[in-house]
Amino acid sequence: MELIKPKITPPVDPSFRPAVLANRAFREAVKASGQGVPLVLGIERADGTRSIYKTEVWPSGAARAAENLPYVERIVKFLLWQRGGYKVIVGGPREVGEHIAAVYAPGGARAFDYDFMGGVYEKQFTVEITDADKVPPAQEQTKALGRHLEGCRIGFDAGASDRKASAVIDGEAVYSEEVIWNPRPQTDPEYHYNEIMASMKAAAAHMPRVDAIGVSSAGVYINNRVMVASLFRGVPKDLFEAKVKNLFLRIRDEWGVPLEVVNDGEVTALAGSMSLGVNAILGVAMGSSEAAGYVTPEGSITNWLNELAFAPVDYAPDGPVDEWSGDRGVGALYFSQQAIFRLAP
Repeated sequence: MELIKPKITPPVDPSFRPAVLANRAFREAVKASGQGVPLVLGIERADGTRSIYKTEVWPSGAARAAENLPYVERIVKFLLWQRGGYKVIVGGPREVGEHIAAVYAPGGARAFDYDFMGGVYEKQFTVEITDADKVPPAQEQTKALGRHLEGCRIGFDAGASDRKASAVIDGEAVYSEEVIWNPRPQTDPEYHYNEIMASMKAAAAHMPRVDAIGVSSAGVYINNRVMVASLFRGVPKDLFEAKVKNLFLRIRDEWGVPLEVVNDGEVTALAGSMSLGVNAILGVAMGSSEAAGYVTPEGSITNWLNELAFAPVDYAPDGPVDEWSGDRGVGALYFSQQAIFRLAP
């Protein structure tokens, strides 16, 4: 697969080879040859929703057919972290599907992704191989969330290095506090609970009542449950299952008011949509890591994973390696504080 050098070479990262340029060159070469065959990828989630991606690849036996494997693998990787899912359906040349099944498996190069996605969706990760015309159609789902300014509300953001809380009355902030904390190495989830509650109580003290609470945080949250989050990286697995997954449900019940938890990238997109007065927004939050989210043209958010921190953006074979996932060239190493630390002279 041909890697394309950008027209403007980053002076502090001269080996950078953008994913978008390599993918574009691959598709253009396939199209120009007139030999392209369809390839359809389906990414299925536990709630039955499904995302579909269509492209063309070289036919089996073509001189450049071997390029299909890295091209499709990187697309699958991106889709898994953008859309999210426990099942990958590969419709196209069989050897491509077999390659994906071998790579995304225990002991495979993407074993981290295999384990992660299975854990998030609480189903065993699988790869299904079929023909392009037999991949089921897309079935997406969106959710209206936020945009409420009336009443007395608490906003809380759980970052990796600090936590922030605000008290808002009828859309006007009457209190805001930022507190340094160190959640990642903590092994006892009561630390997280007590620190979060302390910030919320401090905000509540500046209002006559609390009508609702909105929480943003890095990580994967499904139905207000913590599925995976670096904030709880130090918590042993048994304690995570017992006390962390339902932590915010516990907090909601103790406050007795509506509480919604979403990824901080989605909050960024929603805030951008509200401030600009437009929809169809991509929001990217660059902090200790990278978060991303989308507001649809209709003004809703998606049920996608939206963890672009682990989506590949650089195809350079000697690109930096992410310490957690073990993969190269992923977003967190380019759109976050990590990028500054990595590239600073």
